[in-house]
Amino acid sequence: MSRCVRESAAMPQERSDNLDDLLGSVCDEQSFRRFLFALAADREDSSSKEAVRPSSPYGPDANGWENTTIDCFLYAAVEWARASENGLPLAGYHPPSNPWRRCAEILYAGKSYE
Repeated sequence: MSRCVRESAAMPQERSDNLDDLLGSVCDEQSFRRFLFALAADREDSSSKEAVRPSSPYGPDANGWENTTIDCFLYAAVEWARASENGLPLAGYHPPSNPWRRCAEILYAGKSYE
């Protein structure tokens, strides 16, 4: 059992397949917290899957996680934030004007940015 503090009574259980939808709906602190809770739940679900059936060490973890330690996750998020600060024209990405959404996008990128 995880020793993490959870707001499960205050937050509805969000499935990891809703991450994209939740990311797209971030506009304020409350929606950011919902997204953040779902991102944490996605990581926990991924870890549980990996414990039963490990993925190849040459590809992403379960649920698409490339950065499975907190340091790798945070460094990847910072690097993506730097790389995308002025947008990523070839990828069609333009930073949102809403700071809550931008923060959510940065954290989401930490999951898989290499």
